[in-house]
Amino acid sequence: MQLKPMIATAAGLLMMGPALAENITGTCHAPVLIPETFETVTEQVLHEPERTEIRIYPAEYKTVSRLVEVKQAATEYRIVPAVYEAVTEQVLVRPERTETVVIPAEFETYTEQVLVRQAYSTLDLKDEVAGREIAGEDEASKAFQNDVLVSVEVPAEYKTITRTRIVKPEQSETRIVPAEYHTLVKQVLVEPARVEPVTIPAEYETLMIEQLVKPAREEIVSIPARYRTVEKRIVTGEGRVEWKTVLCDEDISPETITALQKALSQVGYAVEIDGKFGTATMSALKEYQREQGLGVGQLSFETLEALGVPAH
Repeated sequence: MQLKPMIATAAGLLMMGPALAENITGTCHAPVLIPETFETVTEQVLHEPERTEIRIYPAEYKTVSRLVEVKQAATEYRIVPAVYEAVTEQVLVRPERTETVVIPAEFETYTEQVLVRQAYSTLDLKDEVAGREIAGEDEASKAFQNDVLVSVEVPAEYKTITRTRIVKPEQSETRIVPAEYHTLVKQVLVEPARVEPVTIPAEYETLMIEQLVKPAREEIVSIPARYRTVEKRIVTGEGRVEWKTVLCDEDISPETITALQKALSQVGYAVEIDGKFGTATMSALKEYQREQGLGVGQLSFETLEALGVPAH
């Protein structure tokens, strides 16, 4: 959708006067609205009037520590017990003497082999015929026995017997038995018991006390008026209609509209870059023109120049 600028026709321009018609002959012009200009000023407005009030100040205290005597000093008498010392003493229990001591004999044990049976000879089967049955007592069997029997020596048997023999005979000797003493411990008085005075010091306790620093009081206070700052917008220039040089209808191309949409987007307006002059693009253009103090409602050359968009 292309922008339809308000192009003045020859008849319309002649009705507005010959001077204006001469100025715009052969070009595209259109009336645009120059918006009012405003200025923001600040002003002090009374918020609360001046007044007086009674303020009550409570008493002020501080905590101090005081040392207070809770028990007076006194004197009491104490018994100091006697002091003893332990002393050891050797007491003779049995004097030195002589005595005869019998020293018993000393023995030793030894073993001895005793013969129980003498050695002897006997017949026994040879190893190779052991277990075979031997026939009767005829000559043939005797001859056979000579072949199968062998003479065997059986050694003597002994028994081990343990015996005891004296090594050193009993004897007696005379010995000197030393004297015997018993150690006694005696308690010897070193210092007798006595009574002595003892001074008991006074006892104190630290107490925390609230001490008045400043009594409670009332005071009439004057509270000044309070003001607040408000902002006002005042009109510095009236709105008016002016004729501006605008982009002719035949010069508005999709490329120009695309460039316009990109420029508006770069300065913070949300427009879709599609090369079409739709409602959103027109609204963004009018808002930009109002903020910049430009003529509102037409695609003027001064608007294109402000946005950096080439006219052709």
